[in-house]
Amino acid sequence: MSTPHVIGLDFGTDSVRAVVVNALNGEEVSSSAHFYQRWKEGKYCDPARNQYRQHPLDYLEAMIKVVRASLVNAPPGTADSIVGMSFDTTGSTPVFVDEDGMPLALKPEFHDNPNAMFILWKDHTSIKEADEINELAHNWDVDYTKYEGGIYSSEWVWAKVLHVLREDEKLRKAAYSWIEHCDWMPAILTGNTKPEEVIRSRCAAGHKAMWHEDFDGLPSKEFLTKLDPLLAPFRERLYTDTYTSDQRVGGLTEEWAKILGLKPGIAVGAGAFDAHIGAVGGGITPYSLVRIMGTSTCDIIVTPLEEIKGKLVKGICGQVDGSVVPGMMGLEAGQSAFGDVYAWFKNLLAWTLGDDADDEMTNRIIPELSREAEIPPDDETIPVA
Repeated sequence: MSTPHVIGLDFGTDSVRAVVVNALNGEEVSSSAHFYQRWKEGKYCDPARNQYRQHPLDYLEAMIKVVRASLVNAPPGTADSIVGMSFDTTGSTPVFVDEDGMPLALKPEFHDNPNAMFILWKDHTSIKEADEINELAHNWDVDYTKYEGGIYSSEWVWAKVLHVLREDEKLRKAAYSWIEHCDWMPAILTGNTKPEEVIRSRCAAGHKAMWHEDFDGLPSKEFLTKLDPLLAPFRERLYTDTYTSDQRVGGLTEEWAKILGLKPGIAVGAGAFDAHIGAVGGGITPYSLVRIMGTSTCDIIVTPLEEIKGKLVKGICGQVDGSVVPGMMGLEAGQSAFGDVYAWFKNLLAWTLGDDADDEMTNRIIPELSREAEIPPDDETIPVA
């Protein structure tokens, strides 16, 4: 029997990466990366309004390219030895779908409507809605934010979907439910996209959607109706159960197997968020702090369930059973704008170079500044950080 391999797909803010790994020893066999084309062109975004949207076709087209490329880069015959694949994505990055689970942006009438696309994690158009959620939750008989650090963010799903529903009447009439990016990828590859049947990520639901076993799932229909009656129909079209990332969602369909160059039926795992899976990749152990540094920076800690039972940590981005390592409590915090700040600073310094500056030239700015900052000054009066 040939050595079994698996494929991991990491959908980041700007691009997707695929890696082929030996399932027996964890050795990396090959990899590939590809930028989202529409996103790279700046489409569907309005920075002045803090609007950042991504078209589902960017995800699908980039996924096909990186999976095929990673198989080409691997030793001959590797494709036949792939036994499973799993996903992580940014989040909260939800999209509205129809009754069949199709993102509305894939329908002709919504193809160029940003509200029908995935609302990227760093979209901050829903600050008002987040404030309303916090106000209501803190005065409700159950504080649905208590397992999410006590403060609900405009980067999270309920604030985002409420903002779009209020803003777009045409979409409001067409929207049947919503789904997170990390849940949509496994769903579409296994052919199980019905909103009520989709396997939902414990990571996404617990950290961003106010899901908890103590609440019997998501916030109650009464709470959502009080927040805004527009949300009421969605409660029964969503979910109660959630699944950790070690769970099998289903098998790869024949259609997608042919497209990707893989065997039909291979296992497809439940999705999760990039930072949480990054912590697993970093070899996280109880009480160690793992920092995943990219466009944003996330701080992740795991702890045994019995040692945190009954304790709530204020100000973080959630504490969720199994969101990082199944059987342990996962805690998340971080900085929403990390790599983005460096990119802004680089562009600020590079504006004098004009349109003639190429990527190679501008990309040297931050590393060169870093090297200069590391040189101890001769003058003792100069402070060193």
